[in-house]
Amino acid sequence: MIAAIAKEAEWRKDYLNEKVETIYFGGGTPSLLSISDLRLMIEKLKELFFFDENAEISLEANPDDITEEKLIEWKAIGINRLSIGIQSFNDVDLQWMNRAHNAQHAIECLKLATKYFNNITIDLIYGSPTLTDEQWKKNVEFAISFNIPHISCYALTVEPKTALDKLIIQQKKENIDVDKQAKHFESLMQWMKEVGYEHYEISNFAKPNYRSKHNSSYWKGLPYLGLGPSAHSFNGSSRQWNIANNALYIQSIENGDLNFEKEELTASQQLNEYIMTSLRTIEGINFLDDRWLMTDDKTKSKIILSAKKWEANGNVVLNEKILRLTDKGRFLADGIAADLFQL
Repeated sequence: MIAAIAKEAEWRKDYLNEKVETIYFGGGTPSLLSISDLRLMIEKLKELFFFDENAEISLEANPDDITEEKLIEWKAIGINRLSIGIQSFNDVDLQWMNRAHNAQHAIECLKLATKYFNNITIDLIYGSPTLTDEQWKKNVEFAISFNIPHISCYALTVEPKTALDKLIIQQKKENIDVDKQAKHFESLMQWMKEVGYEHYEISNFAKPNYRSKHNSSYWKGLPYLGLGPSAHSFNGSSRQWNIANNALYIQSIENGDLNFEKEELTASQQLNEYIMTSLRTIEGINFLDDRWLMTDDKTKSKIILSAKKWEANGNVVLNEKILRLTDKGRFLADGIAADLFQL
């Protein structure tokens, strides 16, 4: 797999023409990789691409994979940001979500990680049937107590045809409660504001200067290159994604041909993507952005007209410079964005 990804990187070295500011090892469990494999990938990427000297290099890690030895090695090869999938500090929740780690693993890994890294983000899940209001508050307080500079919080979602979906249909597990999720999210926004975190994207909270550079680039609509099975890439006008099957991905590389699908984005699709991603951020839609300025006046007028309806209900702030969500509007972000989309 590592050899195949390295070969793909060689083939696609001209996909990005600008300075690279982030590397993100994720979309799986990269913390299981050996230190030699991670070092090889970083060295290969730096050989092929022009990197910013202060590039953010993130690694996703499961709590049960983190050891002191690994932390020291990761730091030594240039990893400077960790993304740790904590999910909860409560064993009942973790068991319900079928996570491999327990609450003690979560606590111990953060004690270790904060000794070696100051740029850490953790994931927390809210709105699960087993998570009480009191325990949700404790989860957030626990994260804050470790001085974690970046926290991502997501409502539990049940994907169709998954094991969890099947168990809920069979009534072997309780279904999610959207009202409970809304309550947890509302409380979360207030708690994070009180302790000085910036709610810079719907699911993301950061202390000053600790926004995720990688994710921020995506929300700004900047080009990115994805390497490996299922990896997506975007160059501003088209999107492509590699075959998902690991064995077939490796086989295609060995045969000298990358197996992927590609989609050319229409002007309307590009505008809709800008609406969708920018509306999720604290900055919102910038009416001075090139993607907005290049839009015809008729389309602009239709979007503004739709936005005024949401403004009247207190869900968005709208003026001559920006269109952005209010705290109230964050609950309805997907619906608002869809209402502004142009066919």
